[in-house]
Amino acid sequence: MVVYLDLIFLINLFVDGVILYMTAWTRKLPVKLWRLGLSAALGASYVLLMWIPSLSFMFTIAAKCLLSVVMLVLAFGFGSMQAFLRNIGTFYLINFAVAGGIFALYYFTQTSSEVMNGILVTRTGGIGYTMQIGFWFTAIGLTFMIWFYRTVFTSMRRRQAMTQYLAQVRIQIGEFESQCTGLLDTGNQLYDPLTRTPVMVLEADQWRELLPPEWMKRIRQSEVDQLIASIDEGEWEWQDRLRLVPYRGVNRGTQFMLAVKPDKVVVSYSDNEIVNSKVLVGLDGGKLSADGSYQAILHPTLVQMDV
Repeated sequence: MVVYLDLIFLINLFVDGVILYMTAWTRKLPVKLWRLGLSAALGASYVLLMWIPSLSFMFTIAAKCLLSVVMLVLAFGFGSMQAFLRNIGTFYLINFAVAGGIFALYYFTQTSSEVMNGILVTRTGGIGYTMQIGFWFTAIGLTFMIWFYRTVFTSMRRRQAMTQYLAQVRIQIGEFESQCTGLLDTGNQLYDPLTRTPVMVLEADQWRELLPPEWMKRIRQSEVDQLIASIDEGEWEWQDRLRLVPYRGVNRGTQFMLAVKPDKVVVSYSDNEIVNSKVLVGLDGGKLSADGSYQAILHPTLVQMDV
């Protein structure tokens, strides 16, 4: 058997470097390339020791843990004990996620063997105990798993940041009460120009059972100005609560939003329950959140007023 030690070293240098970089990205640590390269080189050199029989004691669990500690100290320094333990945890988490993902991809693509009673049996009748993964499979699998990990982690980070601005909203109009989740948008500066009443935006689908079908169609088509002009007296029980609020859409001129004047809007935010009576609920015909995490966009003054 021919073993190319230089190729083994380069592969492990690349893998260790990528995992250390992802550790820094996940923990938002400053990266110094020379320190990261030195740490990756240490990890890659450790793999070469397996070809020296007299150093077999280096492959104990204690030695591997010690190597991880030294690699992380070289790459990022020690800092505080709490920060260092978090670095270790993140480093091993990425290792397990990437290695486990490549292992799963390998067996997912196998078609010439099958597992029977927990034993990998080949079609020739032999029993396989080893796994041989080629260089290109490792490179492609590593790239895919790093991309997948980064995508998932970025999505989780954005979702966690967004949840800080989510609030539970109760809208009360007479005996009717509607509940939804709202996103506090500090950039929402929509007011009724006549009364200077702040306007929160709600998905019209939340009230689709209350609104006439023709109204829903006009709201989705942004034709609410024509809707108001064609309303017959007594057509809707909340007709006297309707307002038209002008706003400027993206890449469009001035448009109008159909709004309803509620009795009150109660916002539960940051362990506080804020009651607002001076507010309009604007109805939007689209989907405010692609994943459905919120159904309304709140005006920033709704978490400041208590009237």
